[in-house]
Amino acid sequence: MSIFGSVTTAVSGLNAQSKAFSNLSNNIANSQTTGYKASDTAFQDFVTNDQNYTNDASGNDSVAAHTVQRNDVQGTVTQSTNDLALAISGNGFFNVQEVASNANSVTPSFNTQQYYTRNGDFSRNAQGYLVNTSGAFLDGYQVGADGAMSTKLAPIQIKDVAFQPTQSSMLSVSGAIGSTTQAGASSVTQGTAYDASGKAQTVRLNWQQDSQDSLQWTVSADGSDKSTTVSFSNDGALASVGGISTIGATGKFTYDGKPQNMTVDLGTIGGNGGVSLTTGSTPVTGSATMNSDSVTSGNFQGLAMRSDGSVMASFDNGQSQLVAKIPIATFANVNGLSPQDGQNYIATSASGSATQNSVGTGGAGALDTGSVESSTTDLTSDLSQLIVAQQAYGANTKVVTTANQLMQTTIAMIQ
Repeated sequence: MSIFGSVTTAVSGLNAQSKAFSNLSNNIANSQTTGYKASDTAFQDFVTNDQNYTNDASGNDSVAAHTVQRNDVQGTVTQSTNDLALAISGNGFFNVQEVASNANSVTPSFNTQQYYTRNGDFSRNAQGYLVNTSGAFLDGYQVGADGAMSTKLAPIQIKDVAFQPTQSSMLSVSGAIGSTTQAGASSVTQGTAYDASGKAQTVRLNWQQDSQDSLQWTVSADGSDKSTTVSFSNDGALASVGGISTIGATGKFTYDGKPQNMTVDLGTIGGNGGVSLTTGSTPVTGSATMNSDSVTSGNFQGLAMRSDGSVMASFDNGQSQLVAKIPIATFANVNGLSPQDGQNYIATSASGSATQNSVGTGGAGALDTGSVESSTTDLTSDLSQLIVAQQAYGANTKVVTTANQLMQTTIAMIQ
């Protein structure tokens, strides 16, 4: 290797150590950045491909530095005072988008580029979007006004949430359905129940009195061929339901009609608070009422995150309802992602395309609510490496100055 070759090699060493210094300084600067993934520096030797290299003064080596992503390193999960914060324990990433224009609008415009991040420190902005501390908008599958969940990944916006009536599971009937003084009568009890999507459905019970015994009745759901026997005492009180005649027991049977199967409560055996008969001779029509156990109203109070990725709306009636679902993106090679501003990444050919997973499946990892993932920077290690990089840089500068002195000596020899 010639003197000039030594200078070239030393300059490559200076560039390589500058790269290492840059990576270390970036790690140290982001030691408190939520979701930041520290990177390493790998050095690569370039050897002159010359068989006469050891004897040829013209050959020279060099070195190059490469940034190595460490996106697969798990950061420490720490508790946060932010109830909407989320931390991933695993190799997954949140799907996020960046706003293109009208960031403060109710309907801002978003970039078409899909981004991924580990910064789960989300909060709800004035427009109802979930945004992290880097300004990225969280994507998910949102529940529509019809109660159906979208299959399209889009920024989650929760604003002015209307309470959806809860699914009915119990129907309670009270009032007189007929009289003890007549036989062969029929009656219909009608009410409102709610299906799983919160939609109101009209439900009917058909009552038929025995043609001979005025105290014996059968009841069935509208359109059903299944019936239950109901009997009454002479004073019109409920005596038995489906063969159950224990005084004080609840007289109930299963409603097997639309919108779903429910339990029908006819009242207490031996009591008059539920279904009954009148003892007068006046025909009874439509005096019985039927109500469901559905909660039908509530005022929106706020949002809550669940560890399965569910975004829940809470109401002042104590109920919570699903308004969105957060998927977790995984990649064949997470270290192949390309880093962008704000702890964001984009997919590359090296990382492979994103696969959307439910929390806890497909290697997506688990979610910790009310928590954030700390930076993976190791300050102790990086400060030690910083000293090594400084010494290596100084040593390379010494090679350059020494080579310069040798050249000056050579030039002086000619003079």
